Amino acid sequence: MAQVSGSSVVEGVLIDWVVHRPVEPSRLPPEWLSDEQLAAELQRVQRRRGQDAAHEAELILALAGQRPAAADPAPDHPGARRAGWTAQPGDGEVSEFCTAELAAVLNVGRGTAAIRLTRALTWVRKLPATFAALRDGELDERRAQQLADAVKDVPADVAARVEERLLGEARDLSVTRVGTRAAELVLQLDAAAAEEARVEAAKTADVHVYPSPADGRAVLAVDLPAEEAAAAKDLFDQLARMLKADGDERPIGLLRTLVAAALILRPADSGLPLVAANLTITAALEALEGGCAPGEVNGLVITAAHLRDLLARLGALGVTAPDGGSLAYAVTGPDGELLATFTPAELERLATRGCPEHAVGDCSCALAGPPPTTDRYRPTERQRAFVTARDRRCRFPGCGQRVGAHDLDHVVPRPPCRDPPRACERWGARGSFVHAPGWRFVMTGDGTLQVTTPSGVTRTTRPPGLRPREPEPPPPEPTGGPPSDDPADDPPPF
Repeated sequence: MAQVSGSSVVEGVLIDWVVHRPVEPSRLPPEWLSDEQLAAELQRVQRRRGQDAAHEAELILALAGQRPAAADPAPDHPGARRAGWTAQPGDGEVSEFCTAELAAVLNVGRGTAAIRLTRALTWVRKLPATFAALRDGELDERRAQQLADAVKDVPADVAARVEERLLGEARDLSVTRVGTRAAELVLQLDAAAAEEARVEAAKTADVHVYPSPADGRAVLAVDLPAEEAAAAKDLFDQLARMLKADGDERPIGLLRTLVAAALILRPADSGLPLVAANLTITAALEALEGGCAPGEVNGLVITAAHLRDLLARLGALGVTAPDGGSLAYAVTGPDGELLATFTPAELERLATRGCPEHAVGDCSCALAGPPPTTDRYRPTERQRAFVTARDRRCRFPGCGQRVGAHDLDHVVPRPPCRDPPRACERWGARGSFVHAPGWRFVMTGDGTLQVTTPSGVTRTTRPPGLRPREPEPPPPEPTGGPPSDDPADDPPPF
């Protein structure tokens, strides 16, 4: 029987019954539920899972609180911890044996137990609002996990600023985007520490082999700088697509693994053609001018210093395209909405030509905007460049896949979308299920996409660079006290 110090025997019995009470089978059979009820129940399950994760974290911290590091063997006694041998969660406050005990309780490995303890400590110490939202069922476990992973190694004040800026919109972002956005904010708010961590990480880079879930297979992991990893992935993809074009019917993923193995094990006689990797590097002018705004390489977040170093090595800091590559500019509005994309030649031509109707500096005429509409089924090259620069990743809610070479699709079915008001409202990155029965899609001019499922659930996604607009301020409260009922006080006309 569970006993708590200071509790009565009755209280101890009640606590023991609550902990070990059987689960009551009170759920209705799924086949009895309508589409809307099924969706609602699935959402309730998701909320309960988050609440259970929060409760688990509280229980883990309670157990850790009963296992202080002060109870461990002293440094000069047998069994004492060897400094620097293994990393222990808890900043030296928790016993080194706590993770082993937790692993046995949860029936998981010690590595998993350490992750759970670190996550719980991060939520409570650095992300209290995130933890409260998780406990109240307002945020799911995976998004809360992404936030914890991003800030677990940064100071509490930086974590608080990341939480303040991101938590409000976290539910409307995909899980992958929450992690990416949190990493961007960490790099931006603590650029010096992030750059130091990048330099230190390069010293410990390695190649690892992990067992695959399938028997007889394994995963080869290579820790590389972001641009080299992105270039390698693009190289594997291009060569695999060439094999597909030559009639190879095997899955594209399998072909990528065969290409990678051939290049690593038999680089001299792989028989594969030479190709150049394609990298999409996203940079803000602030970063190029010495600021701390992070950048991206094929969707992988990098520090501003790393970005400047990469562009310098590619020869792009001189505002010229690197050998064999290309360079394009994206112009954004005050909220981060994409207004137009240009090649350097197009931008120079517009700047030289100026407005044909007004003198220099005397007008505010727009010289460029979204690409023009087309009656073609497939997007034009200008439309493809615009949508790829705007979206960068799949726009379907919850998906974070990066955009590939052939990943644009219509946001609305083709017949109703002739002569749309704006070309950027016609396509979105990757497939959009627009021909699936019962689905509804609405995209606004700034790229905000609303997707409604046949069961009535609506999700909203925004392009990565688009910031949520601030809510309109409430109207000012009337002054002068409550209105008078005296007709003589009525202002004209009476």
